[in-house]
Amino acid sequence: MSDGRFVEVPYRMLPGDTLDALLEGFVTRQGYDTTDTGAGMPGWVRELKRQLERGELIIAHDLQTETTEVMTLAQWRAFGRELADDEEG
Repeated sequence: MSDGRFVEVPYRMLPGDTLDALLEGFVTRQGYDTTDTGAGMPGWVRELKRQLERGELIIAHDLQTETTEVMTLAQWRAFGRELADDEEG
């Protein structure tokens, strides 16, 4: 998506604690179970970092609202279609 409003942010450019905070917010919004007696939140963050490395997740920054979000590729693509539909309608 390159309409000038949204940019993809390479996760490697972010400081570690900023990346962790973004990933923790994603875990919370998606409703992942962090009460698991196994790895909990740190385990989810590690898994999401692996997904970023594999290109399954992206970090998108909205230049208009100055917000940054983690999205799955499906969410990113769906979001792009919604924006295109809004512009056409």
